[in-house]
Amino acid sequence: MTLILTNDDGIGAPGILALHKAVNGKGIIVAPKDHLSGCGHQVTTTLPIHIHRRSDTEFAVGGTPADCTRLALTHLCPDVKAVLSGINAGGNLGVDAYISGTVAAVREAAMHGICGIAVSHYRKGKLNVDWDVAARWTAGVLDDLLNRPYKPGTYWNVNLPHLLPGDPDPDVVFCQPCTQPLPVNYRIEGDNYYYAGDYQKRDRTPGSDVDVCFSGKIAVTQLHL
Repeated sequence: MTLILTNDDGIGAPGILALHKAVNGKGIIVAPKDHLSGCGHQVTTTLPIHIHRRSDTEFAVGGTPADCTRLALTHLCPDVKAVLSGINAGGNLGVDAYISGTVAAVREAAMHGICGIAVSHYRKGKLNVDWDVAARWTAGVLDDLLNRPYKPGTYWNVNLPHLLPGDPDPDVVFCQPCTQPLPVNYRIEGDNYYYAGDYQKRDRTPGSDVDVCFSGKIAVTQLHL
């Protein structure tokens, strides 16, 4: 059975290469040709969606992450086992799931009765991500989740922490998503408003995915349609 790999950072992003590495080069990549972070569950219904077939196992899609899942399941890939999305460069914790194109891709899979797992990597400030380490952590989590019985109407959201080089590998914690809002603040210049919320200062409800990930552990939440 086939694994579908997608994301919202674009088909050339290092995160999807790390995800491909995490599954030992298996699966078919069906990902947006452009960067579409934060597009949520947007789908294309009134315009054509161009698909560039790069190879038998790689398709660049002129659409959104949810479009990628729809096309993969209905036209491009037979007998799909699961849709994997990521590894996103930045966290998708708590209410981020409503904004994230990364998560939308696997929510769309769940709507079609297919297992979906979104993987994101929280970033502290502008520090770089070690994608080889992220791939190794992701491989372990996927090995667990893909071998669990699929529960229809659910999908998984995984967030990797940002640790320092040399730190021990993080524990995996199954937890609930934080339901508190993101920081909302804007810088005003004339008639223009620039979002200025500080992601790292968001609410850390004890035991929630935000608290778990910010504390240096891998946060795994099971979300429901």
